[in-house]
Amino acid sequence: MVIKKLEEDNIKLIEKFGANPISSIENLPEFYTFNNNLFYSHRDFDKFLRRLNNGEESAIVSGFNASGTIHLGHKAVFDTNLFFQQKYDVKIFIPISDDESYVANKVETQKEAFENSLNLVKELIAYGFDPKKTFFIIDQVYTDIYNYAIMLSKRIIFSTIKATYGYNEVTNLGLMFYPTIQSAHILFPQLEFEIKNVLVPIGPDEDVHLRICRDLASKFKLVKPATIHAKFMPGLDGAKMSKSKNNCFYFKDDEKTLLKKTNKSLSGGRDTLEEHKKLGGVVEKDLACYYLEKYFLSKEESEKINLEYKKGNLLSKDVKKKLFDELIKLTSKFQKNLENVNLKDCENSILKNKNRKKLF
Repeated sequence: MVIKKLEEDNIKLIEKFGANPISSIENLPEFYTFNNNLFYSHRDFDKFLRRLNNGEESAIVSGFNASGTIHLGHKAVFDTNLFFQQKYDVKIFIPISDDESYVANKVETQKEAFENSLNLVKELIAYGFDPKKTFFIIDQVYTDIYNYAIMLSKRIIFSTIKATYGYNEVTNLGLMFYPTIQSAHILFPQLEFEIKNVLVPIGPDEDVHLRICRDLASKFKLVKPATIHAKFMPGLDGAKMSKSKNNCFYFKDDEKTLLKKTNKSLSGGRDTLEEHKKLGGVVEKDLACYYLEKYFLSKEESEKINLEYKKGNLLSKDVKKKLFDELIKLTSKFQKNLENVNLKDCENSILKNKNRKKLF
């Protein structure tokens, strides 16, 4: 099945790279992303939770690429970050990698990356992040971050970067240096604010960056940041949800676009109505069922829909209509919030160099 195939990278982190299954942790937070198994594995998450519950000041670092806009695949990480911010008063640091977007050719100019970064600040505040407890690192603005990157760069050698990322003699120097900048982002709460209890929620494909960072932390006698690995989410076509594949539900999508995407999403319905009523739908193949179960419905609601679908009492169009309704509620709220976000109101959330008072 599609979902099982997408979990292979998570399994690889445990079997080959020393991560631990998150199911091994007792008393996980009572929140839907953990209840619905949207996180698969971790490094030191148990330690993070213990320090957090003991009242230690804590932070989350959760980066974003400056080449796109937010979509449904970000929901699990965003909601988990918000859960910790709202329940535990955790500070959240969001590096927006405008420099990496440029050197990796995800955008054409640094100006484009900067403008995208400012738009993302607005989007994330509209999503629900508290501007008084959320701090955005845009590297073109907060160039002080490069001082930390230079400091860290002394303890990492080219052969490590080459072997880890597969870079070669034709790789541009910006990409080769970027892992130290990313480590500076992750270690920033500890380096700048002495917040030692730090969590980094990521996808399994980003664990390589954390392995580099945790190794550097040890070399500088810093506390290793903890991490949790979100499961890859399937996109509309069943492949990994990704902006590059354009197989996502975007929070800026209008109603017509959402309806078209929902109707095109991978279905577990049978070829004919007669066959569907006789054999029932295949829940494991149906993305509407999957999204509803993982993101929107209670366990009881989801089980009821899945059962009726398997019996053939619900058709594919019925579960897609339910998903569409949930998406409309989610995106309408976001879009309304976004209209009311003034970038100047967010200015204090954007970190600036110590000698810089104003951005706008």
